Amino acid sequence: MVAFSPDGNYLLVANEGEPDDSYTVDAEGSVTVINIMNINRPIVQTATFTGFNSQKEQLQAAGVRIFGKKADGMMSSVAEDVEPEYIAIDKDSKTAYVSLQENNAIAVVDIASATVMAIKPLGFKDHSLAGNELDVSNKDDKINITTWPILGMYMPDAIAYYSVNDKDYIVTANEGDGREWGEFNEEINIGDVNVDPAKFNKAACHGMDCADKKALGKIGFSAAMGDSNGDGVYEKLYSFGARSFSIWDADDLSKPVYDSGSFMAKYTAEKYPKNFNASNDKNDVDNRSDNKGAEPEGVTIGHIGSQTIAFIGLERISSVMAFDVTDPAKVTFLGEINTRTFDDTKLDAAKKGTAPANADGDLGPEGLTFIAAADSPNGKPLLMVGFEVSGTSRLFELDFSDAAVE
Repeated sequence: MVAFSPDGNYLLVANEGEPDDSYTVDAEGSVTVINIMNINRPIVQTATFTGFNSQKEQLQAAGVRIFGKKADGMMSSVAEDVEPEYIAIDKDSKTAYVSLQENNAIAVVDIASATVMAIKPLGFKDHSLAGNELDVSNKDDKINITTWPILGMYMPDAIAYYSVNDKDYIVTANEGDGREWGEFNEEINIGDVNVDPAKFNKAACHGMDCADKKALGKIGFSAAMGDSNGDGVYEKLYSFGARSFSIWDADDLSKPVYDSGSFMAKYTAEKYPKNFNASNDKNDVDNRSDNKGAEPEGVTIGHIGSQTIAFIGLERISSVMAFDVTDPAKVTFLGEINTRTFDDTKLDAAKKGTAPANADGDLGPEGLTFIAAADSPNGKPLLMVGFEVSGTSRLFELDFSDAAVE
């Protein structure tokens, strides 16, 4: 990801540094800071994470996921393990916030000195609590959004920044992403391991064996977490992503100021009951229930009048949702748009190449960019969305006068 600072003086680049396919080499993650005050003589600096290599144990204890293991059996260093994904920059162009998705953390970077100042863990979402329900199975032939005795790792992909009354906030799209490189695969199922029977029993799993495929038997968990004392028994199970978007106090990333909870799942279940949790290349209902659900991935912030609006792209169901986040304590849903027809005939034709790639609608929103009315060619606020599966881009004209996206 690349991002210009608001003052136009810097261009920042997130260098993810993913391992090679064999996991023989794990490149170091970093953030390039390019000073373009003199465009003819740009000054390039690199913010590295090598200074945190000696703090590996402290970061792990704090909750930062650092666990990569290369093909030769060597554990990755902190700098190798972190994978910068997305960048958000504050209004003063002084500080950058960088999502470290696989690490479930955010790095804080001082732009002028190109220095990583901190790595902050994001914690976990408790899906046993009311309001945090999710559908965990694609084998029960029904929509079943309910509580389960598991935790979700936020693991944001895209993040965005905004400020209210001189208070800085970070908005995250909590997609989730597990590691699978070479012979290394951190994803497990409950049936692969021993779990604490006091926590994973029929009482906790709505009368079913927790390992039943209609219960927790299909959803993926991280093998790298949950066995706190190393005795081979998992006391906790951590799933990938939080199936929501969150707002965080930029000065305190220990817990969200707001999280959308189960709203996205419940809304899409009601609006698309025949295609709930469909994938972006299949129209089958329940297809993604065991794997990150609607999968919020993209986010951008727009300002329209007195409103600050967060636009969230749901990668799998292919919707874009809009929320008024002007007051982080009182978030309001404004609307949702989806161009899919969920027509299998059209989708099959698109896959075969006998119809346009978006014959069944625009699929897989990836990048979102807000264009303010002052910068718009028609004088109205616009939202630009790139769809990775259909390979299409679309401009949406925004009208919130009646609290509806048009």
